[in-house]
Amino acid sequence: MESAFRSADIANAPTACSAVQVNRPRLPASPADQIRHLSMTTRTLRIAMNGVTGRMGYRQHLLRSILPLRESGLTADDGSRVAVEPILVGRSADKLADMAAEHGIEHWTTDVASVIADPSVEVYFDAQVTSRRFEALTAAIKAGKHVYTEKPTAETLTEAVELARMAQNAGITAGVVHDKLYLPGLVKLRRLVDEGFFGRILSMRGEFGYWVFEGDGQPAQRPSWNYRAQDGGGITVDMFCHWNYVMEGILGKVETVTAKAVTHIPTRWDEAHQPYPVTADDAVYGIFDISGGIVAQINSSWAVRVFRDELVEFQVDGTHGSAVAGLRRCRAQHRVHTPKPVWNPDLPATEQFRDQWLEVPDNAVLDNGFKLQWEEYLRDVLAARPHRYDLLSAARGVQLAELGLKSSTEGRRLDVPEIVL
Repeated sequence: MESAFRSADIANAPTACSAVQVNRPRLPASPADQIRHLSMTTRTLRIAMNGVTGRMGYRQHLLRSILPLRESGLTADDGSRVAVEPILVGRSADKLADMAAEHGIEHWTTDVASVIADPSVEVYFDAQVTSRRFEALTAAIKAGKHVYTEKPTAETLTEAVELARMAQNAGITAGVVHDKLYLPGLVKLRRLVDEGFFGRILSMRGEFGYWVFEGDGQPAQRPSWNYRAQDGGGITVDMFCHWNYVMEGILGKVETVTAKAVTHIPTRWDEAHQPYPVTADDAVYGIFDISGGIVAQINSSWAVRVFRDELVEFQVDGTHGSAVAGLRRCRAQHRVHTPKPVWNPDLPATEQFRDQWLEVPDNAVLDNGFKLQWEEYLRDVLAARPHRYDLLSAARGVQLAELGLKSSTEGRRLDVPEIVL
């Protein structure tokens, strides 16, 4: 394994790694800034970030979350200042070296075992492909690391539950990315729920997706493994993990699932411009019963063209009001502002229905959702307390995906049993 993680590794590393310096933590440039930095910072939290050469690992977790926190520092609950130091981990030495040089990151490695074994590393983060996640998270938990991970956490419910059980027994702070609950649109939607705006909630309708090009002409926006079931691909496995925590976080526990998973596009072209058969589902249509008598229906597709304001939108309807939330915006209509349309197919509609909804204000500074959860999770690590979105919540997401696929195969509604560790 090539590595630029320890100084001993540097001495024997090939040219691609030798330009990366790992002698000591980076300090601000001027002496005055260095003194101020040292006086304010009580400790440095070192985070091994595995999978940062991928799209989500790089853009959302490194570029928009950890690097800004490296610059600003983190304030712990007790008011102390904590420095954040990322260590890049992956399989491509060239990509890691280039990324480290571009962003001034001192430590990187292709040796996952060495970074997990290093006692100075407190947090292990995983954004790898799903098929590699269980083994890496298992090793990190056994080494006593706090873990934070993308989802799904494993390819099977059995493995996902085992991870949750291991984390509980190890006494570590474990967290799973539930980014959508931190996005401005859903933050405002949850606020309406908490303030009783909807009255009795009746239903939720969700629409997610966009057209992913097949790759024969224009290149695809998603990697080819997403469409190979043998590599952990499929939109049900990918998105039902999200929808489970969205429904739990906004409305309540998911009690049943009825799903239809399909493959609309049977052939796609990979990164080498070679055709390959699609073996995973690229669309799934689900109906869910939620505690309290709420019915949710969510369509997810990589074979749909967008005619909505955002790539994902959720509409919640209640006896007193309704709201539509996307990633950023949330618009609501109270019962006293609800129009009284009359069905008449012989006349054109004259009402501008969208104009009759009111924008829900932010009423706060709503930062990047990934960054907000990173901050919350790291404060939980520093305070030695559980993170509210733990590996058990991740296991429930894997469970819903498994049951969704089973429901589609068997053509029937399935109960969602409680998971007990």
